[in-house]
Amino acid sequence: MMFARVLTLGVALVSGTVTSQLPEFAQQYRQRIGGAIDALEEVKADFVADAVATNRSVSAALQHMAQSADQFVQLRGESVERSLDRLDALKEQQLAMTSAAAFERVWIFLREPDTKISKATWEDFEPAVPVTVEGGVLAGIGFAIGLFMLRLAGLGGRVRRRRKHREKQQVGTQ
Repeated sequence: MMFARVLTLGVALVSGTVTSQLPEFAQQYRQRIGGAIDALEEVKADFVADAVATNRSVSAALQHMAQSADQFVQLRGESVERSLDRLDALKEQQLAMTSAAAFERVWIFLREPDTKISKATWEDFEPAVPVTVEGGVLAGIGFAIGLFMLRLAGLGGRVRRRRKHREKQQVGTQ
């Protein structure tokens, strides 16, 4: 019985600790968005300069590349177009996160994270002690979820044990 309580408390503490890190992860993710936007803005600026140098708009340059007989040029045009689309999506997400309230930033990140930035953030992630209200509340929610899940699992085990105990008693009285 004592072991079960210690295990329950341990799982609840771990789940609380994990969820308390969401705001920190989202904050490190936001920093990486800024770096990605800067890099993609450079790519865009170079492409715009090349388009202007050949008397084309960005869309005309992309269309020219798509219609090229050279497969490399076609593929390069597609990758530039993907980069420009990603730049727009990251700018939208950055704006949404910047103007969002504390808890909203985490949900904005969770709703539609950029795969490349998420992976890079995870690889370099450094946990932090949650000293914000947001981190504390999420730690509490995670703690409660951990307790709830273990209680649910424990309830199933207790029901089975009681049923077996009753069956043994019934067999013994017959």
